[in-house]
Amino acid sequence: MNPWIITLIILAVLGVAIFFLYRRGNKMQKEQEEQKQKLVASAQKVTMLIIDKKRLPLKDAGLPQMVLDQSPKRARRMKVPVVKAKVGPKIMSLIADEEIYDQIPVNASVHAMVSGIYITSINNFRKAPVEVEEKKGFLSKLRGKK
Repeated sequence: MNPWIITLIILAVLGVAIFFLYRRGNKMQKEQEEQKQKLVASAQKVTMLIIDKKRLPLKDAGLPQMVLDQSPKRARRMKVPVVKAKVGPKIMSLIADEEIYDQIPVNASVHAMVSGIYITSINNFRKAPVEVEEKKGFLSKLRGKK
């Protein structure tokens, strides 16, 4: 066979594959935007005390069994940003949005928008008081060493 014909066939197949991937990507992006709008619409403002935050696999995060049953198997091994917080009298494990995970302070009271077990945004927070040690001067350090 002529090498030009083979090259044209390969380029045609690649062109069709790229076209379908482009269409699929646009469709998935629209679905994701719709889901975000639904999350924002159903969000509630909650005051909580953040106890701990970690990135853990979904199966080790301490989430309800119903959440694990609904998630795909490949997602159970992925690490997700998990926040342990005291909401009212209960201590709960919540999943934070990737964009705000780094902004969430530990050991602080936070006003957050929560949709189910998903933290969508934090509005304001108040850090717990931390004792600050006074710096010692040079002479007091020398006296302390004697």
